[in-house]
Amino acid sequence: MKIDLQGRTAIVTGSTAGIGRAPAEGLARAGASVIVNGRTQSRVDEAVRQMRAEFPEGVISGIAADLSTAKGANAFIAETPAADILVNNVGTAFLRNYDGLKDIVAIPDRDWLGLFELNVMSGIRLSRHYLPRMVSKGWGRVVFVSSESAVNTPKEMLDYGMTKTAQLAVSRGLAEAVAGTGVTVNCVLPGPTRSEILGDYIAKQAEEAGITLEEAEQGFLQALRPTTLIRRFATTDEVANMIVYVCSEQASATSGAALRVDGGVVRFIA
Repeated sequence: MKIDLQGRTAIVTGSTAGIGRAPAEGLARAGASVIVNGRTQSRVDEAVRQMRAEFPEGVISGIAADLSTAKGANAFIAETPAADILVNNVGTAFLRNYDGLKDIVAIPDRDWLGLFELNVMSGIRLSRHYLPRMVSKGWGRVVFVSSESAVNTPKEMLDYGMTKTAQLAVSRGLAEAVAGTGVTVNCVLPGPTRSEILGDYIAKQAEEAGITLEEAEQGFLQALRPTTLIRRFATTDEVANMIVYVCSEQASATSGAALRVDGGVVRFIA
């Protein structure tokens, strides 16, 4: 299968590193003009520099904006008013040591609200701007990068899991709203992945315990994701492969779906 996205403009939020950076590169490799996003100008500039070096024939640009706020989203939109592909990837999680109910009830309002603003509202704000323009053109792709935590609620990250479940509801509702228009909306659900956030957390655990990175990853899986079938962390490129595919012309019959790249962690057949 050859995915050709020449002539398409793709936005990937939170794409200076990790799970966002890999699909930004994949979309550029497929010929799309790619807009990189991050919170700080320095990180955006460095990501654009690296991607331009890797794809000298590509059209790569960047916008620094904090998409957890309406002001940041509006500033982003002002710089790029139209796009064919929107990958709502930006997000984060608070990785905590879990010791039962007392830790759940201790999560402060600012953590619940902060994660919701970044993980959920960023995608809502951008989608409600770009989706109508895609519909008017008769073609478009919107992808929310959710998580297996959306359906496999993690007690140790309940606030994060809540936001990922919300993304499923939003993406399905938007897909139904644009039915029959040539625009698709989907969710991709990664499992444990060697991303910047989780990778740094695991590296710190390995250093503190005096073990290898692989041993720390295996300890994480055995303790928190024992149902994994691949028995390892996924790579960001493996997640990106699904995202790039669902952005393609070949994925035109896939919409309103929750597409898992979770290594089999979730014990669902469907």
